[in-house]
Amino acid sequence: MPLDLLPVSTAPAACCTPATSPAITEQDAVQLARTLKALADPARLRLLSLIAAHDGAEACVCDLIEPVGLSQPTVSHHLKVLTDAGLITRDKRGVWAYFALVPGALESVTTHLGAHLTGSAA
Repeated sequence: MPLDLLPVSTAPAACCTPATSPAITEQDAVQLARTLKALADPARLRLLSLIAAHDGAEACVCDLIEPVGLSQPTVSHHLKVLTDAGLITRDKRGVWAYFALVPGALESVTTHLGAHLTGSAA
C-alpha cells in the first residue's frame, strides 16, 4: 500500500515525557540567580575565602582591602553584593564593619543546584 494511503491516526502523539519531580519555583530561581551572580566575580570569591580563613569565619573590612588589592569603596561594594545575596552578614562595631559567613548559605546553593538542575533530590 502506498504511504499516502495509510490511515492517519487521529490521536495526538505524546512528544514529551512528564515531569517526575518539581521544578525550581520562579522565586527560588530569582534568588539562586542573584546568589550565583554574586559568586561569579573573582574578587567576591576571594573575599569569601578571606572571611572563611579568619578566626571564627569573621573578618574586619580593614583586613580585607589589602589582600584583594582593591580600593576600600570597591571592596565595600563587593561586600554589599555578597551581603544582599545572603552569603555574609555585616556587623558594625564602632567605626569598623565586620563580615561573617552565613552558616549554611553556600550549602543551600549546592542543594538547590543538585535538587533542581540534576533531577535528583538533595
